[in-house]
Amino acid sequence: MLTLAIRDVQPATPRARLLRIDLAGHRFDYQPGQAVLLARHDYEPRQPYSIAAAPEDALRDGALELLVGLDATGAPGPHITLDAGSLVDIEGPIGRFIFTGEPANTACVFIAGGTGIAPLRAMLRRALMSPNRRIGLCYSARTSSEFAFEDEWRALARSGRIDFRQTVTRDNAGDWTGQRGRIGIADLAPLVRDPGAMYFVCGPPALVDEVPKLLDNLGVTRDRVRIEEWTSPAENLPAGSSS
Repeated sequence: MLTLAIRDVQPATPRARLLRIDLAGHRFDYQPGQAVLLARHDYEPRQPYSIAAAPEDALRDGALELLVGLDATGAPGPHITLDAGSLVDIEGPIGRFIFTGEPANTACVFIAGGTGIAPLRAMLRRALMSPNRRIGLCYSARTSSEFAFEDEWRALARSGRIDFRQTVTRDNAGDWTGQRGRIGIADLAPLVRDPGAMYFVCGPPALVDEVPKLLDNLGVTRDRVRIEEWTSPAENLPAGSSS
């Protein structure tokens, strides 16, 4: 276990914050997609959070990035206070939902719902380090304001480095002109182009249950799909069941 300080807290969406934890020179080895157990110092039990940055990012910046979901009151829960300088206890890494980035996987498609984007961001940033890899990202959120790291995804899409698609499920605002509804065949079909592509799915249970079936209908065999779903009521962790 490590006891570390919160370096800073940044807004990610109205219902999530990006928590950056200073590693203070400690080496923390993990695979993209893994998580940590986290709580304020000397608090039990610690809660699991997926790491939202590639290991190379953590090494360069000397910090871990976690996407922390907020409850209906705007709080992350009693286990943590989101104040810069506060001490937190961290255990890990944990989890089998990982992206190893084998050279054979020349194409990757990441499919996320809500804060399920956190481990997929770590994976996608690692995938970007292979210049010839084809990368797709399909991201669903409740409203148009709840896409975490949206500027990052749009910049990558504009530069041609990823194929980025979005859909909102509950947004009734008139200013959203993009796709609406849950991720469906029409959203995924343009991303299913490479016979050897790997698919990584993370989000709420309904999405994790439905997307592999949609991929199957598109001819993607189950051995090329990796999944992980939320288990935390605050939607902090896409962790638990992976395959």
